[in-house]
Amino acid sequence: MPDVRLASPQGKWILFTTILGSSMALLDSTVVNVALPRMGRDLGADLASLQWTVNAYMVTLAGLILLGGSLGDRYGRRRVFVIGVVWFAVASLLCGLAPNAGVLIAARALQGVGGALLTPGSLALIQATFHADDRGRAVGLWSGFGGVGAAVGPFLGGWLVDGPGWRWVFLINVPLALVCAPVAVRHVPESRDERAHGHFDVLGAALGALALALLTYALIEARGGTVVVAVSAVLGLAAAVAFVVVERRSPDPMMPLGIFASRQFSAVNLVTLCVYAAFGGFFFLAALQLQVVAGYSALGAGTALLPITVLMLLLSARSGALGERIGPRVQLTVGPLVCAVGVLLMLRVGPGASYVTDVLPALLVLGLGMVTLVAPLTATVLASVDVSRAGLASGINNAAARAAGLVAVAALPLLAGMGEEAYRSPGAFDDAFGRAMVWCAGVLVVGSGVAFATVQRPPAGCRRPECRTHGSVTAPPLEGRATRGRLE
Repeated sequence: MPDVRLASPQGKWILFTTILGSSMALLDSTVVNVALPRMGRDLGADLASLQWTVNAYMVTLAGLILLGGSLGDRYGRRRVFVIGVVWFAVASLLCGLAPNAGVLIAARALQGVGGALLTPGSLALIQATFHADDRGRAVGLWSGFGGVGAAVGPFLGGWLVDGPGWRWVFLINVPLALVCAPVAVRHVPESRDERAHGHFDVLGAALGALALALLTYALIEARGGTVVVAVSAVLGLAAAVAFVVVERRSPDPMMPLGIFASRQFSAVNLVTLCVYAAFGGFFFLAALQLQVVAGYSALGAGTALLPITVLMLLLSARSGALGERIGPRVQLTVGPLVCAVGVLLMLRVGPGASYVTDVLPALLVLGLGMVTLVAPLTATVLASVDVSRAGLASGINNAAARAAGLVAVAALPLLAGMGEEAYRSPGAFDDAFGRAMVWCAGVLVVGSGVAFATVQRPPAGCRRPECRTHGSVTAPPLEGRATRGRLE
């Protein structure tokens, strides 16, 4: 039984290293967007390369995050976490030293593998080591400080890009890992799930990641209309079908399809796909719009986006408490509509835009909409399945959000008519950005309609989220697997 107390020196070290490890991945998911224009200029990259710089990371992270959690349960949570931290740092070093866009994209894919190991591992370590009386507070501190890391990300990224250079957006992970890994080895006890058995669903994970990669490639390169693009699309769909077949037949599937027998779980994941597709496309393009069109520096663009994360940190717990009182349907219906208004307000952001009168109102409205919907979305996911599958349900929902974001980053420039060199032309980019925001708003409205039509009040006594404070804008919070102490 876990027995480490939060107030003990060991407990503080465990909390420190898990927060530091998860913050590495959270920082990376928010700082890179701010650095994209400078990367593109320095490496001579076109828009497709910038899309791949974001999506290469998301493909491997979304495709392997469920497998990463299972590896920790079987082979040791501390071991897999430390491997993930070291892997992430080595891949970050390769990103920072990349001589061209191709190497950078490949290194970003390797980064995603490390993120898939350390992200679920950091939470699993907390739940496996802390005493039951301290576990809730430890998870709260982990999620809260992780949210602070996410908030600092755009500001830190902008400062690094304008200062020592964009390569330090990646290189900064190396000293963080040099602190994190030794502390974990020294102070974190090893733990594993003795009930874990069977074979790992490596084939399922590979097919899932392959399907995402091929479909993403087809969307990003679709402007060319080549035979290779068509073949990639067909192979991507075939890989997706094969993934479903493997998951249905595997004795130990990574993603048991039976979990989708819950209509509520299926519905809320459809809402997740809609809203996080919009968020992924928005944050990818907004950082470019502020720099390419509005003339902001990287630091200015990163700082400009801070209000969204700050609002989520301050109000997400209260939004979750409201959802418990009134049920999730109202918030999951109203939240995406508020976000849609915020996205459309970004149409006012053009050349010479004022931050106070043009940018800030849009971000405040968008942030309030995200606050409204994220906490009840997570609560509904957990309440829609048996408590023993809550961790699995959360992992699937988290992966779905990341997959939706990467598809949006691939598809939105195509839908908006954004050319390969659009980010080098303020006028062309501004026109395409306006069309893209309309697409984002439309997807959010669809998500609102799905929520209104399908989401019901959870049953009494269902599992409640432990991560009450949340600041990530790329995916809903992860929840750990049920432990014996919590079930009792």
